[in-house]
Amino acid sequence: MIARAARGAAAPGAAVRWAIGLSAALAAAPAFAQGRIANARTELGSAAQGLDREVRAAAARGGVTWIGYRAPMVAGPRQMCCVDTISDTNLSGGTCRLENGSGVSMNNGDGLDRRGTRIALEPSTEFLVLARVENGSVGRVRTFTPDCDVDATGMALLWLNDVKPDDSVAWLASLVTGAADSGDGRERVAKTAIAAIALHNVPAADRTLEAFVAPARPEWLRGDTAFWLGSTRGDAGARLLVRMLSQDPSDKVREKVTFGLSVSKVPAALTALIATARDDKSTRVRGQALFWLAQKAGKDAVSVITGAIENDPDTEVKKKAVFALSQLPKDEGVPKLIDVARANRNPEVRKQAMFWLGQSHDPRAVKFFEDILLKK
Repeated sequence: MIARAARGAAAPGAAVRWAIGLSAALAAAPAFAQGRIANARTELGSAAQGLDREVRAAAARGGVTWIGYRAPMVAGPRQMCCVDTISDTNLSGGTCRLENGSGVSMNNGDGLDRRGTRIALEPSTEFLVLARVENGSVGRVRTFTPDCDVDATGMALLWLNDVKPDDSVAWLASLVTGAADSGDGRERVAKTAIAAIALHNVPAADRTLEAFVAPARPEWLRGDTAFWLGSTRGDAGARLLVRMLSQDPSDKVREKVTFGLSVSKVPAALTALIATARDDKSTRVRGQALFWLAQKAGKDAVSVITGAIENDPDTEVKKKAVFALSQLPKDEGVPKLIDVARANRNPEVRKQAMFWLGQSHDPRAVKFFEDILLKK
């Protein structure tokens, strides 16, 4: 029929009208809710009666099925596409392989085309959640933004419309709490489910993440959740991170909290990170806070780092602060490293400063070493 319409020289107007009508029909088709998923054996369904119910029904059929739906996403310019298809000259992403692809890279801001030209990306307001069901259980969860090309390689896909966001959060939470503390269930299901919950633009996400960081939860869950609290949940996430610093019993978890604070854009998060670097009772946590402060740089960060070198009672924290100086922009870090190497009273700290000066390959560091050698 398409071929006949294209060859219909006697009625060009009809062919044009047919093409316009086909384009309009495709644009309105429900399948476009799937984003850009190609090569899938797609069946459409509705989750109006509950997402968990539909997943269980699909799992009862046997075989392998991917289940997908859309969810509202927290504000911000982000694109989720695949690590295995993003190159230095194609930062806007490539085609993801649904079955065999690797993890997802989350890019903030604009992308680049293959020639390196910047492409202004329209911020997505929704994202795709896809879950692989086999032998009655979920074996993998993946997330993409709708602008990411996904190759389903002929797999069955049950696409669900009418998914309620709160249902989505509750179902994903059940995958997290039902996962073992190690193995594929944690790595391929639970960790992605935590990220997906954090991306949901609904209050239920905040409540669920708060439950995940309760002191009785496993350390891995509290630590992994801390990153997403900082990177996606704004003021509510920052408040939870500050609470974790004062209440979580694990130094290992609280080290990860400092990372969450470092990626937060909330001003209170930086204030808490500075206070942690100065005053936390744990040498490990103070040292980690200093490291993340160095990544943010700024006058306040530099002041705290140099203060730790001078005043922290623990030599290991002082050494970590010296390393933090090496992470600052060279015009800030190198002169301060030279000052520490020249004048600090602690020989271990001076030695550490000299090591990082040597790694800098900066002409000022070379001149400093020349002066020392000539004096000898």
